[in-house]
Amino acid sequence: MQASKLTAGSVFPELIVSDMNGGEINLAKPTAPNDWKLVIVYRGKHCPLCTKYLTQLNDFSGKLAELNVDLVAVSGDPLEKVEEQMSTIEPTYTVGYGLSIEQMQTLGLYISDPRSPEETDRPFAEPGVFLINDKGTLQLVDISNAPFSRPDLESLVGGIGFIRSNDYPIRGTHQ
Repeated sequence: MQASKLTAGSVFPELIVSDMNGGEINLAKPTAPNDWKLVIVYRGKHCPLCTKYLTQLNDFSGKLAELNVDLVAVSGDPLEKVEEQMSTIEPTYTVGYGLSIEQMQTLGLYISDPRSPEETDRPFAEPGVFLINDKGTLQLVDISNAPFSRPDLESLVGGIGFIRSNDYPIRGTHQ
């Protein structure tokens, strides 16, 4: 049974994950001086499309910082896998690890089982993007059940700039 999805305008849940550089990350809270947060959930080291996406994310981390948006990427992988994958990506943003199945369900992510032991050794989250505004609510949410369906980073970051500079409302909240 799939957990219910987070909805635009809802409060983003307090979730704590480990930081690959030590310490912990509260996914709901931006790091000062930023007042918004962009959380990118990726599948893990086994996913070449994730590696490509996270590498491209380096090109946008500076623009997000200019927009006062804190950026974190996170997966359910253990530290060893994250360190190996990030050694080639060399991220210019924060990377978390160890997202639990319960946390994946709290976020309403799709969760997949590995197709074989060669793919990976544990269930993993499919992609998710969460933009949390300065009130702690979801300004934007995008979840997918497949690795090749995720927001184009140029459009995403451009849209975040538009939202911030035009006080654009949270969309998709009609009941």
